[in-house]
Amino acid sequence: MAKREHLRRRAGGALVNGFFQGASRLGQLHPLARPERHGVEVIRDLAYAEESRRREHRLDVYRPKHADGPLPVVMYIHGGGFRILSKDTHWMMGLAFARRGYLVFNVGYRLAPTHPFPAAIEDSCRAFEWVVAHAARFGGDLERLVIAGESAGANLATSVTLATLYEREEPFARRVFETGVVPKAVLPACGIFQVSDVERFARRKKRFSRFLMDRLQEVERGYLGDRAHGPEIDFADPLTWLERSEAPHRPFPPFFLPVGTKDPLLDDTRRLAKALRDHGAVAEDRYYEGEVHAFHAFPFLKNARRCWQDSYAFLDQFVG
Repeated sequence: MAKREHLRRRAGGALVNGFFQGASRLGQLHPLARPERHGVEVIRDLAYAEESRRREHRLDVYRPKHADGPLPVVMYIHGGGFRILSKDTHWMMGLAFARRGYLVFNVGYRLAPTHPFPAAIEDSCRAFEWVVAHAARFGGDLERLVIAGESAGANLATSVTLATLYEREEPFARRVFETGVVPKAVLPACGIFQVSDVERFARRKKRFSRFLMDRLQEVERGYLGDRAHGPEIDFADPLTWLERSEAPHRPFPPFFLPVGTKDPLLDDTRRLAKALRDHGAVAEDRYYEGEVHAFHAFPFLKNARRCWQDSYAFLDQFVG
């Protein structure tokens, strides 16, 4: 029985990874996927941890070629359950924001289970420090900084933001806080905002797919291992942190939280929006009828295009 369960989990994980990797590669074959056709320059594989030779410690820069003046900045953190995918699979996110006039830093990070928590948040915070130090060199305006990500990347985008707001003891978070830079807006899409206790989703929904629960348990076990819940994993569980925390040392930036109504992680977005509003923050949770997890990554969908338009409108309002 245990062997059969192990094989089922491995097959399911391989299926998900193959789907997203394949979709990314197919998308890149389309002529409209070429950045130069949209007036976007891409600078690849810059090391944000200069002492490291790991490919995961690299980021790509997407820059509009003919923009005037300093550009608003997006730091984008990819999803994939902390286990799969990369900045390279998420080229579309970099291109989409750059076409809108943003200077984009599309960030890689070490993946679980080889590199469990806190590796991903350590790397994301390190990348944030690099962006703060180097954005101006690429024409970026840190007064208009956005942190964005989807799924696991939404978790990391939220956690990096909290590191800018709360003075913490973790060295990686303390260095972020000491930069003094707070994002102007945050866009965490379809996020898993609490990695621990993934069984909560099944407790709230009578018919929760075994396939989906397998994937969520892989996320929790791969990223957290045997770690307990509580403050020691706040940067894996930014949702529960916010639900019990005092006011931050600095004011919250506005959050835009898009999610599909058929996303199994939907409840995390609802809870995060409430927790943010309880702290007095602007939190706009937007729901897209009938859409599944990470639907906005597929721009041929009508609601995906609408989601991007809504995201841009939110940024126009709060970032300019």
